[in-house]
Amino acid sequence: MSTLRGFKTFLMQGDLIVAAVGLAIALAFSTLIKAFTDNVITPLVNAAGGGGKTGLGFHVGGQLINLGALVSAVIYFVVFVAVIYFVIVVPYRAYQKRRGVTAFGEPAPTRTCPECLSDGLPLKARRCRYCASTLTAAAPA
Repeated sequence: MSTLRGFKTFLMQGDLIVAAVGLAIALAFSTLIKAFTDNVITPLVNAAGGGGKTGLGFHVGGQLINLGALVSAVIYFVVFVAVIYFVIVVPYRAYQKRRGVTAFGEPAPTRTCPECLSDGLPLKARRCRYCASTLTAAAPA
């Protein structure tokens, strides 16, 4: 049982979930880009040099601009990202909320150092982590 508990802990680490969601969205986005290049850019390039292809869409210089495949890829991307959101992100956010951790939420407010203009300092900071100057009362950035 401890092995399964350890595996669950490993899978529910925030960085791992964020990386998995990013990878899934990147995969879907790459499909969208591939469809765009295969069905719009490549035929335009082929039209400049000659050649032919059959299918639905419109023709430019004898080359098919296959907008149907592009629309299909856009729909695939939207559906895929929605599934990732509702199957992975929403349950993970609820799980983290039960643990008292905010996941995929708004970042904590920060402040800027008046001396070196470094931003991202915590509101409760008394000294700048970069130039060590003393900070006055909290002023959100």
